[in-house]
Amino acid sequence: MTVVGLDDTDSRERGMCTTYVAARLAERLRHEGIVERLCLVRLNPAVPYKTRGNAALAVHTDVAPDEAFALAAEAVGDAAETADPDTNPGVVIAPGSPDTVPAPVAEFSRRAVREEVDPAEARSLADTYEYRHEGWKLGRGVVGALAAVGAWRAWDEDGTFDGPTYEVIAYRESDRWGTPREVDRDSVFAAAEVEYPTVWDTVDRVEGEAVCVPHTPGPVLHGIRGDDPSACRRVSEAIEGEPVERRETFVTNQGTDAHLRPGEVAGVEEARAYRLDGTVASGPETRRGGHVFFDLEDAGTDLRCAAFEPTKRFRDRVRALRIGDRLTVCGEVSEGTLKLEKFAVRELVTTESVNPTCPECDRRMSSAGRGQGYRCRDCGTSSAGKTERPVDRDLEVGWYEVPPVARRHVAEPLVRGGFDAPTHPER
Repeated sequence: MTVVGLDDTDSRERGMCTTYVAARLAERLRHEGIVERLCLVRLNPAVPYKTRGNAALAVHTDVAPDEAFALAAEAVGDAAETADPDTNPGVVIAPGSPDTVPAPVAEFSRRAVREEVDPAEARSLADTYEYRHEGWKLGRGVVGALAAVGAWRAWDEDGTFDGPTYEVIAYRESDRWGTPREVDRDSVFAAAEVEYPTVWDTVDRVEGEAVCVPHTPGPVLHGIRGDDPSACRRVSEAIEGEPVERRETFVTNQGTDAHLRPGEVAGVEEARAYRLDGTVASGPETRRGGHVFFDLEDAGTDLRCAAFEPTKRFRDRVRALRIGDRLTVCGEVSEGTLKLEKFAVRELVTTESVNPTCPECDRRMSSAGRGQGYRCRDCGTSSAGKTERPVDRDLEVGWYEVPPVARRHVAEPLVRGGFDAPTHPER
């Protein structure tokens, strides 16, 4: 067996997609041997130089390493958007089965999903195991390529990873790239309904958007994600629209929260994503642009949390929080702010302290002075201190998430289940 890793062939402005390069490579490899699977690996979404989805690809094949390398280098050379200064492709070729890559390579893969890794480290590790590798320009893509090589074993051994998911991607005919996509919206929503919840994040029903159809230039027509590859393919094939050049099925870490690491508020670092516990320390504040902020406190340390405007109705969930609510929050940290992807309400504040009510006239008492309790100015009745009254809350205990239209590729939708509290899925 041979594992071929690829990364960083696309461009935000010029298009292309590394999944397409991998699909084209797989086609060439199938002429020479067997392709067992293609893996789509979402890397750390918080690194500053990432592409939109920050995906690396691996192809598992029985084609000999030297021949696989030649074909991979040709595929990248033909398709990569190297005219973009931010596109720096990389290829890594590893002989042997994907489930027997060395443990340090699997660990490197886990780290690349959760932190920023130096390309020099990737090249050194590849050299240690005599993996043939190639980088174009800065060669930063060698990081993702090596991470993709180690992903299969990393997924198998990661105790926090509950197994891979799948995506079926349909690609456009090349002469249509850069033009508006022709997709029948009604067919997308109908197909999504049939296979939900096995197939998820195909559409956002509240926003009325076909989430599976990208808006960027490039070869992807639509991508269908879920827990069953056959169900994903059925949805893909049921969508009506322009001709499909090809379809490819990928095994992925999408929708798994593989990027999150447990931590404490006091120990968070930039460009990493966390799952943290804490207490709401400041009331939610809506600022210019519709972004909502609050502070989370744990053990005397505060962390600013934010629900930005693109998270749409999720912001209403955040606005419903009150000081004293206990939460678990999930998201990446950037510039000292945690960008919320989901949160769990662990305990809600259900009462508030108010001035006591006069039993004679049913009016609120006023302060009688510092340390002197409260007194009704009309009746003269008094009370030693404030009283508690119930508070109506628009939240319940359990998990809340951003809607599909705002979901990161790697973030786990609540509908997949397995969470440690009741869930309130968005669809």
